[in-house]
Amino acid sequence: MKTLEDDKLCFPQLLNSSCRKTMRPHFESMLTYISLSSISVLTVTLNLLVIISISHFKQLQIPTNLLLLSLAVSDFFVGLLMSFQIVLTDGCWFLGDLMCILYYVLDYIITSASIGTMVLISVDRYIAICDPLHYPSKVTQKTVQICVCLCWICSAFCHILMLKDNLEQPGRYNSCSGECVVVINYIVGISDLFLSFIGPVTVIIVLYMRVFVVAVNQARAMRSQIAAVTLRYSGRVTANKSEMKAARTLGVVIVVFLICVCPYFGVALTGQDTFLNASSAAFVICLFYFNSCLNPVIYAFFYPWFRKSIKLIVTLKILQPGSCDTNIL
Repeated sequence: MKTLEDDKLCFPQLLNSSCRKTMRPHFESMLTYISLSSISVLTVTLNLLVIISISHFKQLQIPTNLLLLSLAVSDFFVGLLMSFQIVLTDGCWFLGDLMCILYYVLDYIITSASIGTMVLISVDRYIAICDPLHYPSKVTQKTVQICVCLCWICSAFCHILMLKDNLEQPGRYNSCSGECVVVINYIVGISDLFLSFIGPVTVIIVLYMRVFVVAVNQARAMRSQIAAVTLRYSGRVTANKSEMKAARTLGVVIVVFLICVCPYFGVALTGQDTFLNASSAAFVICLFYFNSCLNPVIYAFFYPWFRKSIKLIVTLKILQPGSCDTNIL
């Protein structure tokens, strides 16, 4: 007969070695499950729409959009990984030690690649706005493809090396059955913190501030000469308006990014070791993941081509012959 004590254990049959479940009110548990499930589905759906749009329509396959494609791919997999976080909401892991470490390895690689791609996007926007004359020669499709590949390869190499001890002996740091944790050397963890967070955030902030200053200066110049604007300079006025809009969008991007990721890395920075217990860190991890849900909204929904491509995807018009050549811009 099942006892109340058994209900508190992840594995009731292992009385002496089983972890205890995280006990919380039923309403709170249901709210957590519903919230995580909704975020996961929304993240996967939105990023899948971005992936299909850029991959299918040839007109969208430009260097900047290839960066958006890389970001959407990483965020798509982040949304899939959230299903594992749903499993961990009660503090129990039922998929075995090997799957536990693979989950963390993939999580580290994908989220790191996502942040790295955001850095590449900031560099792209910096060159496009601050050095527009040399942009076509500096930012080519081949250059972007190489940068994206290096971003993913470096992310995978660094984090596999960082979690090597955990990979060699899965579950070596578990204190009980049903736990899913990884332990990283303090020095290695701090180094990863600088490479995966402090460094990228510094680069993003510096570049975005420069972009913002340039856009504001151009907007002021445009306003001061608006009375003298003729048809000859109308194209430049449009460019200035577009740059100012980009500056505002980038401001939203960086603020949302920092709000989502700072709590997660703040926890890592204050610990003696980079020690993540998935159940106790559920909130900061989910907030970190939520950024992947917002990225397609911020980066894609501001573009008219994305709204147009959604209509073509939903109505299944992309299945028609020659649809990849559709004028989407």
